[in-house]
Amino acid sequence: MKTIKKLIVIALNILIIGGALYFGYQKYEEYFTNPWTRNGQVRANVIKVAPRVSGPVVYVAVRDNQRVRKGDLLFQIDPSTYEVALSQAEVSLERAIVSSRGKKIEYDRLLDIRKRDRGAVSHKDLVRRQIAYEESLLQIKVSEQQLNAAKLNMAFTQVFASVDGYVSNLDIKEGTQAVANQPLIALVDVNSFWVFGYFRESQLENIRIGNTAKVTLMAYPEQPIEAVVDSLGWGIAPKDGSVGYNLLPNVNPVFQWIRLAQRIPVRISLRQLPEGVDLRFGLTASIMVMNEQEPK
Repeated sequence: MKTIKKLIVIALNILIIGGALYFGYQKYEEYFTNPWTRNGQVRANVIKVAPRVSGPVVYVAVRDNQRVRKGDLLFQIDPSTYEVALSQAEVSLERAIVSSRGKKIEYDRLLDIRKRDRGAVSHKDLVRRQIAYEESLLQIKVSEQQLNAAKLNMAFTQVFASVDGYVSNLDIKEGTQAVANQPLIALVDVNSFWVFGYFRESQLENIRIGNTAKVTLMAYPEQPIEAVVDSLGWGIAPKDGSVGYNLLPNVNPVFQWIRLAQRIPVRISLRQLPEGVDLRFGLTASIMVMNEQEPK
């Protein structure tokens, strides 16, 4: 009886050891036949929100790290100056219209006189009145465009989110002086996340656009994300060759017995995220590209 128990224990141990060896071999095959890197990072498009007009901020509608939807108000600039400019543009347009009416009346009167008596009005005077009237029509168009510009500037005092995203590193408050075309808010586009994996150049021959990949975030080590290779980078900034002393090139010394492979960025598109996984710009990622053999 004892002998049977010993044999059972030995058999179980053999199975456990064999299973562990098999699992280890599978992992070995996986990691040494598929390109992988722990040098990966989550990226996203960051919209640098800048006002189109200048002025003091009178209202901030969001908080730092708040999620916003496209079209949500972010902040408002004092509209007082632009309200005055809008009123002036409206008055200028009305004045141009009234002036044009007067010039048309004068031109029409000369035409009528000339019809009744060709010698009563010289051709030169008639042409002068015609030009004055046509210029007044052009002035109306100019005033209309000035009014449109004033309306746009008035609308630009309110700044809205251009995408769905997260407000990041908010550093403005009421009283902050906004300057036209100078960014005030960073908005992380929630629909633009991807991952950059920096693979050794010796691995590139085994990476193809369209290959499936697995992305594991350091923040969620137990929830790998299915992904696909989107593109491979075509260049990196050189360390050697920059201008140095006396306009001569800088060249870093190379140790002949150590040759480190360059890292080339590979863009990875993410598929469906596991439940509970939130992507954030800059998260650390490990990436494995599945080395799928092309059919012969």
